[in-house]
Amino acid sequence: MIVKGVAMESDGLPVVVIAEALAAGCAEYLRETCEVVEAAGLSRAELLEILPEAEGLIVRSGTRVDMELLEAAPRLRVVGRAGVGVDNIDLEAAARLGVLAANTPFANSVSAAEHAFALMLSQARNIPAADASMRSGAWNRAAFKGVELHGKTLGLVGLGRIGALVAARASAFDMRVLAYDPYITAEQARNAGAELSALDDLLARSDFISLHLPRTPETENLLDGEAFAKAKPGVRIVNASRGGIIDEAALAEAVRSGQVAGAALDVYAEEPLSGGPLVELPQVVLTPHLGASTVEAQDKAALQVAEAVAAGLFGRPVPTALNNPDPRRTPSGR
Repeated sequence: MIVKGVAMESDGLPVVVIAEALAAGCAEYLRETCEVVEAAGLSRAELLEILPEAEGLIVRSGTRVDMELLEAAPRLRVVGRAGVGVDNIDLEAAARLGVLAANTPFANSVSAAEHAFALMLSQARNIPAADASMRSGAWNRAAFKGVELHGKTLGLVGLGRIGALVAARASAFDMRVLAYDPYITAEQARNAGAELSALDDLLARSDFISLHLPRTPETENLLDGEAFAKAKPGVRIVNASRGGIIDEAALAEAVRSGQVAGAALDVYAEEPLSGGPLVELPQVVLTPHLGASTVEAQDKAALQVAEAVAAGLFGRPVPTALNNPDPRRTPSGR
């Protein structure tokens, strides 16, 4: 079979299927040791048809690596996610079948941190609304009075890699930084330029709150109506991490009531976002999941996922591995 001009016969080299569009560096790196099949644009049925020979698979967020796909790829040994979130990969099923899964958690850290700050500034200074007004032919300076970041308190919910980068940028704006993260110590927070805080204390003291944590059963709807009621009146909410951490209906109600002065979101409980109460609120800035959408982040993700998949295929350590494959379930032993 030929897919986009690439023969599936591997001449003894492991076959790696790249299921979605990635920067050129991914295929270039893998071609040194693997047979690469670039399958971006194929339907799911077409993808499943070419997977029986694949030993490696690379995806982004648009391909579901579920039991159906895994069973269609009996030779599969490694699946790589170009990006951080792995909601689309059944890690437990992969492990049971002897398939190692890895992601690229470091590729988009800077881009995501910068986008969170861009959202914060855009909301604070009404930039999208002012731009739209100008393009409509208006000149209305009085309608877009904003607030400064200088001297304000920024509450970071999550102080991992991206949260720490946001904290560093906040210091350049002379912001005070609080951080809620049950997995770090007070000393680690201080080293990042933040004061460790309980969540309720952070809610009560923060002028801006920015979320930097994964979506898990524990974090789902972490900011709900009860949390907004505890927050400092006039707080502004930023989320460039994962959708579902904010109860979007409760946020819309809090904005309408004035308890929350505004919000800026890049991620949503259901994507793509299609309508809903947040779209109707001029105090809310919305972007379509752009946190990793920079040239630099995409180049890094493409290369790092290729390195991880190649390492897994050739028995080298994979520092970004996400599961522990059953060693008894080799591809030929399924």
